[in-house]
Amino acid sequence: MDEKRIYKPLKEFSNEQIREIFNSKVIDELITLPLSVGEYHINWKYAQDLCAKLSEHENPLIRANAVLGFAYIARTKGMLEKHIVKPIVLKELRENREFHWRIIDAITDINLFMKWKIGAKSIME
Repeated sequence: MDEKRIYKPLKEFSNEQIREIFNSKVIDELITLPLSVGEYHINWKYAQDLCAKLSEHENPLIRANAVLGFAYIARTKGMLEKHIVKPIVLKELRENREFHWRIIDAITDINLFMKWKIGAKSIME
C-alpha cells in the first residue's frame, strides 16, 4: 500500500465547537480534538478534562490521542494534574497495544515538560 500522508495544521476550536464535536461522536473529528485542544485551548484544566473524557472512548486511536493531548498541554501550558493524568496514561501504556508507540512518545514528552517520571520502568523495557 502506497498511502501518502499529508500534513494538515490542527484547527483551533471555540468552546461551542468543541462541545459540538464531542457530542457528535464523529470518529474522524474526535481523533484530532484532543490534539487541537491540547495545543490551542487557553484553559489547561478544560483541555485536561476533555482529554480525560476522551481517554475513556472505545476507539484506541482516540484514547492514544487523548494521552498525546496531555503531552501537548504539558508542552504548551506547563500544567497538568498528576493525580488525574498518571492513572490514565499508565492504563493506556498497559492496555493500548495498537498505539503503544504513541503512548510512549506522549509519556516521554509529559515527563520532560512536567519533570515527572511516569512509566519510566515500562518505557525502558
